[in-house]
Amino acid sequence: MDRIIIRGGQRLAGSIAISGAKNAALTLLPCALLTDEPLTLRNLPRLADVDSFGHLLNELGISTLVAGARGHDFGRVLTMRAESLSSTVAPYDIVRKMRASILVLGPMLARAGQATVSLPGGCAIGNRPIDLHLKALEALGAEIELTAGYVKATAPKGGLVGGTIVFPMVSVGATENALMAAVLAKGETVIENAAREPEITDLARCLVAMGAKIEGIGTERLLIQGRDRLHGATYSVMPDRIEAGSYACAAAITGGDILLEGADAEDMSAILIGLRDAGCAVTVEDKGIRVRADGPLQPLTLSTAPFPGFPTDMQAQFMSMLALADGASVLTETIFENRYMHVPELARMGADIQVRGRTAVVRGVDHLIGAEVMATDLRASMSLVIAGLAARGETQVHRVYHLDRGYERLEVKLQGVGADIERESDG
Repeated sequence: MDRIIIRGGQRLAGSIAISGAKNAALTLLPCALLTDEPLTLRNLPRLADVDSFGHLLNELGISTLVAGARGHDFGRVLTMRAESLSSTVAPYDIVRKMRASILVLGPMLARAGQATVSLPGGCAIGNRPIDLHLKALEALGAEIELTAGYVKATAPKGGLVGGTIVFPMVSVGATENALMAAVLAKGETVIENAAREPEITDLARCLVAMGAKIEGIGTERLLIQGRDRLHGATYSVMPDRIEAGSYACAAAITGGDILLEGADAEDMSAILIGLRDAGCAVTVEDKGIRVRADGPLQPLTLSTAPFPGFPTDMQAQFMSMLALADGASVLTETIFENRYMHVPELARMGADIQVRGRTAVVRGVDHLIGAEVMATDLRASMSLVIAGLAARGETQVHRVYHLDRGYERLEVKLQGVGADIERESDG
């Protein structure tokens, strides 16, 4: 098993190319199920989760052809084609590795009239039930049966029919599944209280490129006119706002100056406001976003919220950055109930953090100390890397397979801006 070794104290400076968004890519991949023509995705990140999703699509009968991203290059081009589906069952062995696998449920049901998908189970950062996914599909006429750890969905004879879906709470995954199912449903579908994350906007734009008719893109009310079929398309995955925000925190904690090449400021407004409030200079340039930290970091009061609020996927990284701020910060996690598992590991590095329920008080310290730490989930692992970049001495981050799920060639990108970081194998 690999580990990341960091010798901290280096000021980071230079440019980092921002990869295609993990969360967008995992939403765009199942779109291939909606057509028998080729769907080509450009700027696809090289990530473990993307590879796992590709294996699932192969299991369902989708052919995949990958080009690009050799050596130290980033981004791939993937062409998928589902001329016919050889299976409508997403087995437990694959789904258990990646919760995003549930996103094949809606498009497979819409295309084939049936879908059987393993329940994804629990998650390290808290429970993420799929009841809203199932209720949305039922609103389109599907019959749902839960049996032996699987969801079995069946469309009515003649296919799914348009309907009105009203989400009682914002759900990114349920909105995505509902949207992909609705584009092939007969008639009109209205989705109320839809999630507005940029990744959903990216999904909607890809579906439009495939021939779908969707109004209200980027708003909480989506109106979809169902089509008999969709056609193939070529589409580029949006830049990863969470990766960009993570490297911005790395620049901030090291007193650095980094250009985040390709980052989209419009998708990152809450993150950029937080960085500015913490004392960073943030400028939008032709090639991306520049983040510079010249003076002491300032404490913040932050609360996570659905887009356009502050993203839960940036909470851990900001916590690491604020561990060296000049004062006490208050962070409140409203999305997931168990997303402070990185706190004990940061404490091993000298951070002063107290957690009460969903609120964490981070009192800035003079310095952090390198230590051996254990990653517990994807964003927690990045928070430990960020802390290690500023810590005195050597930090070893174990269980970096979490990092490989969401950060493309992280050590290579950080080496390029001056970090003393390397990957080693425990074996």
